[in-house]
Amino acid sequence: MAYSRRYILQRIVSIQEITLEHTRRGVSQEYVYQNFIKPVYHISRRTFYRYLGEEFPRKQIREIRNKELEELEELE
Repeated sequence: MAYSRRYILQRIVSIQEITLEHTRRGVSQEYVYQNFIKPVYHISRRTFYRYLGEEFPRKQIREIRNKELEELEELE
């Protein structure tokens, strides 16, 4: 299965939102990983922490969308 950068960034945003939501309630990131992330996304702990460290994934998604729109406009 091929993954595009945009798809991975969307997963990162989702995982960051879930983690932020639960850590605001006072639980640890490890608890969030074990109970909410691992069963759903099937990623390793290392990948989880790498995703949490990813900066500005929404901005990167926006840039990819803009680039795709520009390419479509050029084809027309």
